[in-house]
Amino acid sequence: MKVFIVHAHPEPKSFNGAMTARAEEALLREGHEVKVSDLYQMNFNPVSGRHNFTTVKDPDYYRQQAEEIYANEHAGYAPEIQAELDKIEWCDAMVFQFPLWWFAMPAILKGWVDRVMAMGRTYGGGRWHDRGVFVGKRAMCSVTIGGPATIYSETGLNGDIRQILFPINHGIFSFTGFTAVEPFLVHSPVRISPEDRAAQLDRYEQRVLNLMTAPVIPYPKLEEYDEKFQLKPRH
Repeated sequence: MKVFIVHAHPEPKSFNGAMTARAEEALLREGHEVKVSDLYQMNFNPVSGRHNFTTVKDPDYYRQQAEEIYANEHAGYAPEIQAELDKIEWCDAMVFQFPLWWFAMPAILKGWVDRVMAMGRTYGGGRWHDRGVFVGKRAMCSVTIGGPATIYSETGLNGDIRQILFPINHGIFSFTGFTAVEPFLVHSPVRISPEDRAAQLDRYEQRVLNLMTAPVIPYPKLEEYDEKFQLKPRH
């Protein structure tokens, strides 16, 4: 198994750091291959612009999707973008490792998505969801959350964590063809005991070692929608 971890936490000694370190160690120990993009360590620039490309389609008006398509046709991605695309295409499974900040992923990770998940390369031309570029690959969110599980439940104050992560699981992973694995969640890691943190790391190790058989989020196939992308009636 080839696993690509996109790590987004500024502190190497954080619990997120411990999770990525444990995942990498366990996967390598069991004979798998691993690549890690530690976005803060890389000083990854999350801001999109013409620096995404070495080519220029329209010098007078910047349209990112048009420039992405043109770059894809003329080998025109900037080296740091091409390197990340190569990692996605190499892997069997991709993991986003991040803390939940303001009900979303950190800006550096969102910027990575904005710059790297390029039209013409990762989607476009009718290639989306179960007809997507990355069909056959899996992707998972591994998330630390400051509050307890109860506050992120269907009846909790902050709402259902599944809905909070929907833009990633459905709008990024599934949209580009990945099968979205059920997220791995650790609530309040700074408030639990050292023994509980160790147990969570053990649990995470087992999840990453079994990414290809872990439970997935069931999304309807495109054929289950009508021409207006409404679900067809079930009989």
